[in-house]
Amino acid sequence: MPLSRNKVDSQCFNRNAKLPFSLRLKDFEMAMQDVYDFFYDVNLGLIERGLHRLDDMLRPAIMSGVLSDMLTASLAKHSRSLTVNLYHNGHPDLVVNGVYPDNKIKAGSEGVEIKTTRKAGGAVDTHGARDQWMCVFVYDVDNSTEPARDRQPMAITEIYLGQVTTEDFRKNQRGELGTRTATLHKSGIEKLRRNWIYKLNAY
Repeated sequence: MPLSRNKVDSQCFNRNAKLPFSLRLKDFEMAMQDVYDFFYDVNLGLIERGLHRLDDMLRPAIMSGVLSDMLTASLAKHSRSLTVNLYHNGHPDLVVNGVYPDNKIKAGSEGVEIKTTRKAGGAVDTHGARDQWMCVFVYDVDNSTEPARDRQPMAITEIYLGQVTTEDFRKNQRGELGTRTATLHKSGIEKLRRNWIYKLNAY
């Protein structure tokens, strides 16, 4: 079975979604397709050499980090007003072009934070509760189909984009060696889900 290339289903976008900072649904579609094309090209080269797909080699946490960085860069490329926050580990990931000096800010409010998760519904841990526009991409990786050559390509199944506040989060208690995180509580995640951008097989 030849390696399959994933393609964004344009019918699965929410035409009534609220989009800040002059974002367009097409920006999300092109960013997703950039990621799909990258994985196809890389996996094709790996398989031709008798190696595993990138999807199978990366640990879940690494996969999420790679996808977050790629989607941030691609959205910045296609967006009319957003660009990558050039401050190392700055917040948010995407900032409005020209608002902050050199497009660098440690903690700003004008922009969009990008998160990725395998959890359906978009619940994701963050490093702290903030007032922010948060965009969550939910993705699925087929690591179980056998033989491995028949596995489906990685797919983004849901996208949510919502304006949340510190009151929408609950703090997660961790042990002495753990990093304290925050997650949207029940009403917070409901607020995020109301403004869904993309749901695979939504029609």
